[in-house]
Amino acid sequence: MSYIPPYQITDKILSFVADISERIGKITERTNLDSKPHLRKNNKIKSVHSSLAIEANSLSLDEVRDVINGRTVMGKQKEILEVKNAYAAYEKIGRFDIYSIDELKRLHGIMTKYTVEESGNFRRGEEGVFNGDKCVFMAPPASLVPEQMQNLFDWMNKAKDTVHPLILAAVFHYEFVFIHPFADGNGRMARLWHTAILAAWKPMFEFIPIESQIEKFQDGYYNAISQCHIDGESTVFIEFILEQICAVLGEILNSAKYSSDILSEYVKKLLSVMEYDTPYTATAILSLLNLKSKETLRKNYLNPAIENGLVIMTLPDKPNSRNQRYIKT
Repeated sequence: MSYIPPYQITDKILSFVADISERIGKITERTNLDSKPHLRKNNKIKSVHSSLAIEANSLSLDEVRDVINGRTVMGKQKEILEVKNAYAAYEKIGRFDIYSIDELKRLHGIMTKYTVEESGNFRRGEEGVFNGDKCVFMAPPASLVPEQMQNLFDWMNKAKDTVHPLILAAVFHYEFVFIHPFADGNGRMARLWHTAILAAWKPMFEFIPIESQIEKFQDGYYNAISQCHIDGESTVFIEFILEQICAVLGEILNSAKYSSDILSEYVKKLLSVMEYDTPYTATAILSLLNLKSKETLRKNYLNPAIENGLVIMTLPDKPNSRNQRYIKT
């Protein structure tokens, strides 16, 4: 008998699926990611940073951005490699077969290049799922991995026409984490594949940083996985992950109201003189705008742009630092 992952379709799941579908429609109406390559890149950088942060990579979002943009970053070589590898893997979304185990192994090879001994191959030893130092559960024996992964991909291939992609992706995510097929990089690959499945359904998901939402609720993420292990089915995880997707889409909708047609002339002028992904001092921006007053710069230009997510500070916890820089996102 063919393997069918155990889960239930609850009213909560159906409600989230409906809400997500509605929010996707609204985002499509109000935004055009295809015409905003820097926004797409920035969101992809957020995805990479958050997915790695969940796995204890210590590089900050700004450092991850610098690595991806080819700038020199002082940090652990392994963590820098993880950033480069993860970004290379995320750049492949939409260009690989999400229903192929061979492609899964190939992408794992990209994700873990030079950082994992068994890169691109299923594990040979025993592994567990950990949240920090706490073991959530031990994965099945390595000898069962090939068969279990084949069963999972066989189910995906059969279910893709009958199971909603939001549910399919969530079930795959949990089942993949449970099997834990690789010696390292399982969480990163589960989140990458989840995004890839959703992007095959709605291409905008390639540029929606779901991983950032998971990072915010990391304990809830692992608690849901642990509860599913106890329950023997993935319903709780499906509900959790759909709630996070719904939340991140809500944030995008809220930010969409700050479209360029309602931005102040001050903010428009500020954005026109700043290059993307380039750090500026307040003094440099004053010069570009031909202003003399830093108070005017902060009140009319920088603060509204920061509040609307159009400009970020490199030192958000120290807004008045002499080392503060401003970056157009």
